[in-house]
Amino acid sequence: MKKHFIGSWITLNHTSIVEIMADAGFDWLCVDMEHSVTDYFEAQQLIAFIQAKGIKAYVRVGENNTRIIKRVLDAGADGIIVPMVNTKEDAQKAIDAVKYPPKGKRGVGLARAQKYGFGFEEYKDNIADDIKLIVQIEHIDAVNNLEEILSLEEIDGTFIGPYDLSGSMGKPGRYDDYDVKKILNRYEEISKKYDKLIGFHVIQPDFQLVLDKINSGYNFIAFSLDTLFLGNIARNQMNHLKTQLKNN
Repeated sequence: MKKHFIGSWITLNHTSIVEIMADAGFDWLCVDMEHSVTDYFEAQQLIAFIQAKGIKAYVRVGENNTRIIKRVLDAGADGIIVPMVNTKEDAQKAIDAVKYPPKGKRGVGLARAQKYGFGFEEYKDNIADDIKLIVQIEHIDAVNNLEEILSLEEIDGTFIGPYDLSGSMGKPGRYDDYDVKKILNRYEEISKKYDKLIGFHVIQPDFQLVLDKINSGYNFIAFSLDTLFLGNIARNQMNHLKTQLKNN
């Protein structure tokens, strides 16, 4: 396995944004359908543009829902990120939605992923089994059940949600709190026992923060997101410009 995979988050549902981000050198891009207004048709377009650039297209679905996951996979996603997976049963439900029988219960459709009916066997035999399933660990219950979740072979990795996790402990955003740090360390310790992807979303567009997470053992890292890459450079440069104009 490659040492680490660096991607980013797509929340603006425009193909030009995807093309610009894809050319930046990421290993993967994730279309966010949980906290954005992106719909299924738009998601399929974004997936196609990402893949046309030769990188992997992930989708974070809005919930652990068989119908939602099925439609996104039939649109051609290379991987699925499922939020709020708290138990082994939740994880198995996600597996059932992603995998065809006998590994799961995914229904058969003939859409973009299967070349609209002209490539189903090729998809089933050569592509479907390689779809990555990443589950988000964002509740104290999920950490308590992490060993059982990771014991499922078809789970390819986890993605920690530190803010929601701290919120489930009644301490939202308090990352310096002793109990919150302890539970985050527990997540890392358990995850490192398994040969699976360990994910984290570094929100700020600061490469040093990514390096820090890699040095901590994370190997599936979302490096910021489209809006912050765009907004930060615009704000920073305008602040510099205004400062210079004031000094002249």
